[in-house]
Amino acid sequence: MALGLILAGGRSLRFGAEKAASEIDGVSLLERAVDRLSTCDVVAVSCPPGCAAARLAERLGLACLEDPPASPRGPLAGVMAGLIWAQGKDDTLVTLPCDAPLLPAGLAERLIGASAGAPAAMARTPGGLQPLCAVWRGAMIRPLRAALANGLHPPVHQMLSDAGAAIVDFPDDEAFLNINSPDDLTRAALRLRGGPA
Repeated sequence: MALGLILAGGRSLRFGAEKAASEIDGVSLLERAVDRLSTCDVVAVSCPPGCAAARLAERLGLACLEDPPASPRGPLAGVMAGLIWAQGKDDTLVTLPCDAPLLPAGLAERLIGASAGAPAAMARTPGGLQPLCAVWRGAMIRPLRAALANGLHPPVHQMLSDAGAAIVDFPDDEAFLNINSPDDLTRAALRLRGGPA
């Protein structure tokens, strides 16, 4: 149905450690993201070589994709690497961040369905757009390459909106919680265990 890409290239400055390898109940955030992409034929990880995410991806048998040379730092460079990797394999690339362990089941399937007839699709909650949870069709490689060519990194939501991405609404902001601090990790763990977050 699609290829999957987990975006794990962030520097995790606020968290203080590599988020992808952090665990909740013995399961890493990276593995939880892989689980949400179970509908995808193949999954890869966008991350620098030698990092904890890369080592974990290798143990899981996942390809690690480096940003294209001279790309500006940011998630769009990772998406670009994913689209290059996907060429000749599949026209549909689903991206998820590595640091959102509460993402709803069926997220990838809904995004894929919404992207039919559109160049892309992204999630939205009552709190706003969730552009790292998205589908990118192969046609996005050209505008993305052009956007990154000048050394700038436009906002991901702007790139998707300008391309005419379909929007998929989800009712629960908390399901898209990004882990940016140890407190966030504790909050997510409580919710996953069925307690008050």
